Amino acid sequence: MYILGFLLVLGPLVTLHELGHYLVGRWFGVGAEAFSIGFGRELVGWTDKRGTRWKIASIPLGGYVQFKGDMNPASIPDPDAIEHIPVEEREGSFHHAKLWKRALIVFAGPATNILVALAIFAAFFVAFGRPVPADPAETNVVDRFAEQSVAREAGVLEGDRIVAIDGEPVLEFTDITDRVTLFPDKRIVLGVERDGERLDFPLTIASSVETDGFGNEARVGRLGVYSKDFKYETVGPVAALGLAVDHSWGLVRMMVTGIKQIITGDRSLKEMGGPIKIAKYSGEQLSLGALPFINFVALISLNLAFINLLPIPALDGGHLAFYAAEAVRRKPVGPRGMEWAYRTGVALVLMLMVIVTVNDLVSLPIFGS
Repeated sequence: MYILGFLLVLGPLVTLHELGHYLVGRWFGVGAEAFSIGFGRELVGWTDKRGTRWKIASIPLGGYVQFKGDMNPASIPDPDAIEHIPVEEREGSFHHAKLWKRALIVFAGPATNILVALAIFAAFFVAFGRPVPADPAETNVVDRFAEQSVAREAGVLEGDRIVAIDGEPVLEFTDITDRVTLFPDKRIVLGVERDGERLDFPLTIASSVETDGFGNEARVGRLGVYSKDFKYETVGPVAALGLAVDHSWGLVRMMVTGIKQIITGDRSLKEMGGPIKIAKYSGEQLSLGALPFINFVALISLNLAFINLLPIPALDGGHLAFYAAEAVRRKPVGPRGMEWAYRTGVALVLMLMVIVTVNDLVSLPIFGS
């Protein structure tokens, strides 16, 4: 199930990502020398009439499009080729295309992954509706407490309306979830309304290590409060797309928060995962059925877009950062500076790969996790 789930998740998503690069490049007249699904030795392939080599490689951990003028599959430019290529041979070269065209070609990959995620989330909203409070007036009212509740211990009562967290207004119960789940052990001030009076309760968000049906653990924040029941409201395609955008943006904010917490030490590096963990979760979600698996595909697609847009050289975001610098300077970054930036970027990516691979291996059932 791990292997099947992994291939069904990353295979199509990486192919669509690279196809986004390829199609926009072809639209702008940029030649593609190779389109590869996977890395390493070619297993099977063919060359089309435009001279592009389409192939499936032996290591199914990604893929790439190598455009004309690229020094390698990471689209790192070859300075010698850029400087000395004859003018008559520059047509179709990626690095001789106009700056805005290069930027759009690079952005097309992550954009394709974003569109895939939005399409899946929107389809779910159309099919099942959006969750809304059964009684909108009671959305942020405490209906009951969990067995262990830091809110109750702080003095909150059933029937209190939560109106603020650290002075920031709370309009819906989902606002409480967004500001609590990712912040275990954080000290906050919970503002509630009781009988027309505003009360503030200082408390520390509880840290709860929760385990799913597969034994995967996650450390989350909990107040220990429940709201009234929810119902599902039917929405049309346009509204569903708007909800999909809001949902995706909320997930991106969670990703940014998670990275910040790892950098500041509030979360452990052990919570990071890579291809092996993706394979594990893919198999687990696949075993639950089509809907959980498709939802997981959307999450990974959004993750791929987010990671690729990080401003790290050798990733799409790194290329876009160079193009932004080129737009400001009115000339490309110098070959020496670009070389060192790419070396640093590749070193950082390799270091992260080592960390997440160790984390992934430790999380496998064969090691008792």
